[in-house]
Amino acid sequence: MSTARKPYPSDVSDEEWAFAAPYLTPQNEQALQRRYDLREVYNGLRWLVRTGAQWRMLLQDFPQWEAVYQQIQRWLRAGCFEAMAHDLRLPVRLGAGRRGQPSAVILDARTVQSTPESGAQAGYDGHKRRKGAKVHVASTPWGRCWPRW
Repeated sequence: MSTARKPYPSDVSDEEWAFAAPYLTPQNEQALQRRYDLREVYNGLRWLVRTGAQWRMLLQDFPQWEAVYQQIQRWLRAGCFEAMAHDLRLPVRLGAGRRGQPSAVILDARTVQSTPESGAQAGYDGHKRRKGAKVHVASTPWGRCWPRW
């Protein structure tokens, strides 16, 4: 570990960081604008996800919450986490004795409460006993969604 603080259970291990680092460090590690160690930023994100805490409640052991938030937004826009999930899916599935590509889809539906402005598109959902518009969603097991209105 590259930190002098006591590690948290949510901290990334050396093995996990060796996998994640190439996805999360597309720039030079010594770039001038970099103020915090990316591993500590990633540990801050993992702590937030694990605890469910609010951004502003990020512990002082981690970089400032604003810095963590901004870096996470950059990673999200760059598709870093999707790339990691995509590259992890195949070996995990093959290791579990399954086919490389999933063949399942998850279907879900909900009724969105109607308003007076919704007009004719609002109907009645007899199952949920609610007036509104029914929304259908198809999601792949790895999280991509396609809403169907």
